[in-house]
Amino acid sequence: MGTKTITVTEEAYDRLKEHKREGESFTETILRITGENRNVMKGFGSWENTGLRDEVESYRKEYTRDLEERANELS
Repeated sequence: MGTKTITVTEEAYDRLKEHKREGESFTETILRITGENRNVMKGFGSWENTGLRDEVESYRKEYTRDLEERANELS
């Protein structure tokens, strides 16, 4: 397999370096991150039936109520 030289910004290099594991080359990091069969739909719906939606909705209502109470106190 041949090699190619690419130019990336310092920011791109730093971000890639953050993903690099100990003992892993940059090539191995890029291949691991990009994957051969990257499926953007993988995991879609994996939070279903976890109760997270209900928890978020409950917190949102509580937060809204608290904000309304504070606003009324300031009036």
